[in-house]
Amino acid sequence: MDREQVAALLAGAEGHVSGEEMSRKLGVTRAAVWKEIDALRRAGWPIESSTRKGYRLSGPPPALSGPYISAQLGRGSLFAGKVLVEPLVDSTNTRLKAMAAAGAPTGTALLAEEQSAGRGTHGRSFQSPKGDGLYLSVLLRPGPTRLQDLLTLTGWVGVAAREAAERASGAPVEIKWLNDLYLNGKKLCGILTEVSFLGESGEPDYVVAGMGINMNQTAGTFREQGLEDIATSLALEGYPVERNHLAVCLLRALEEMNGAFPAGREDYLERYRAHCLTVGRRVSFETGEGVRSGTAQGIDDYFALRVTEDGGGAHTVSSGTVKLL
Repeated sequence: MDREQVAALLAGAEGHVSGEEMSRKLGVTRAAVWKEIDALRRAGWPIESSTRKGYRLSGPPPALSGPYISAQLGRGSLFAGKVLVEPLVDSTNTRLKAMAAAGAPTGTALLAEEQSAGRGTHGRSFQSPKGDGLYLSVLLRPGPTRLQDLLTLTGWVGVAAREAAERASGAPVEIKWLNDLYLNGKKLCGILTEVSFLGESGEPDYVVAGMGINMNQTAGTFREQGLEDIATSLALEGYPVERNHLAVCLLRALEEMNGAFPAGREDYLERYRAHCLTVGRRVSFETGEGVRSGTAQGIDDYFALRVTEDGGGAHTVSSGTVKLL
């Protein structure tokens, strides 16, 4: 028996669960169960006890918890029982890709309290201080899929993450093409989706979709990082949310997305377009001849950005950096 097994029983119980029932399910003595419950309490878990009824959780745990998140998702969830939490990793995407290559199953989710080398798109670093954000990556194995559809997955993940953040906190989150979430004009979340293919057949092997959502940073935090005019957090904008709850909302949205992919593209496109703040704005964008500027006209059927260049030329931007002007 380990502490996480006790935590899982408490998190999965609809009400109280007795020490006798836990000892029977875990195959240990009631004294051993009590010892682990006492340790959880000392770690900050809000565990109530009743002489006749047993123990129950009165709220979420003080830190991210895989057993708690799995219990909230329910046994039938794609991610239930496969939610892993690490105190520190270099990058959740990097770590999960290594696990995928070693055979980890679809639905594996890796969360970290802190990242030492968080990654964004185009090799950029992502600030990942302990306790300030939710750093999460999921592993999906989509099976035989057209490359054209696979290349749209970042857009799908953007829709899922946007809706999850809004459901969890009430914040009016928007999408900046292609893979950033914004709140009140500043960056709230970065998304990195990476696809691996089987060498012999060229079929997709797995997808790792990762994101870092700013949750608890203060204005001072961003000032120290030189990001006060660029980034924001849910708490800073008046939408505080508990991290386990946000993780549950994200995993539910990603599971819905996984079930809809790729047949539900039109629905996800409609949801993406409805909340894409880039459309109608002046932007700079990269072409083979260098950086150009123009006006974003819309999102095409495969999540690419349609831009009219200053001077009249039409462009379809499917990758590269697009900046709001």
